[in-house]
Amino acid sequence: MWFFGFSTTKPRNFWIIGAILLVISFAMLLRKLAVYLEAQATNCSKINQEITPNSPGYCSFCCSAAVIRTYAFEELRAATLDFRIQIGVGATSFVYLAELGDGRLGAVKRVMEERGGSKKMFLDEVSVLLRISHPNLVGLMGFCLDKGEQLLLLEYIPNKSLFERMHTYEGQSSGILSWTNRLNIALDIAKALDYLHSQADPPIIHRDVKSSNILLIDENHAKLADFGLCKLGHDNIFGSKTPTIVKGSFGYVDTHYLTTGIVSTKSDVYSFGVLLLELITGLKSTQGSVTLPEWTSEYRKNDDIKVFVEVLDPKLMGFANLDQLRILINVANATLLDNSQARPDMNQIVDIILSCMDPQIPPHLPV
Repeated sequence: MWFFGFSTTKPRNFWIIGAILLVISFAMLLRKLAVYLEAQATNCSKINQEITPNSPGYCSFCCSAAVIRTYAFEELRAATLDFRIQIGVGATSFVYLAELGDGRLGAVKRVMEERGGSKKMFLDEVSVLLRISHPNLVGLMGFCLDKGEQLLLLEYIPNKSLFERMHTYEGQSSGILSWTNRLNIALDIAKALDYLHSQADPPIIHRDVKSSNILLIDENHAKLADFGLCKLGHDNIFGSKTPTIVKGSFGYVDTHYLTTGIVSTKSDVYSFGVLLLELITGLKSTQGSVTLPEWTSEYRKNDDIKVFVEVLDPKLMGFANLDQLRILINVANATLLDNSQARPDMNQIVDIILSCMDPQIPPHLPV
């Protein structure tokens, strides 16, 4: 180590040399992060030039690196008025409304260690959020690791979750989601999952697709949220071959994942199938101790459209396209297959939903 000007014969010099190397490594890491964030900002800028605020795919808050920054704890505490207005709750976190200095609104996710949140999970979520940008994914605006706090500043979606809209008195008091509304929401979430599975690098497995993690932009459009349980698929889109601890929510968890511990993108496909049943039936993902796929099994595996109608949400009062209903039930059946690799990919599901919304294109499931 003579080129640093130190003699290696003295043990204390190793500490000095080690510190210098650590600083150099950290500087290189920051440089790589800066290059990555600059590239993300450039990409988002190009996207925003192509998408106008009136476009269906427009994202109200640009989730580019240009607006992603670190915050001090006091900044976010002030923005949330000392965490006064709670707008959501997760398994390991609470979510609060924040008003930023420039007048924008945000949602601060406060991860709590006493609720099972860990720094590793927090950093994993930040890492995932920095990788992704899509109109149907809730975007990251900033984060905070200060004074022992783990805070995410996320895009604020004002119309709460699909779960609240469909399954609470307050949500239903504002009217029933129409059949067309439900079809459009299903399409948005299918697009979000297709992006995570097919376009993100490496592929990302969400592992917690459920109605409470779907936030409504309006009656027709939605975003997928909460990436705390995400797992990177690496080079294999079917996920790890090594069993892992099962994560997710009862009723939505892939049965194959549940029995083997092996998670894959097809685990998200299964959860999406449960979500489809929820939109079709208007029921929660569990009916007592029975899951919604189990509860609807005999109905949805029957070829008679009259039997399909029996599971249709009665609040729709029959106002549903029966051809589309048949197609969506067929999709749900395919996504819920016990053989996970026999399930369709999300890009195939996107195509099927799009085709059944366009009467000019005959929809079909891939053979």
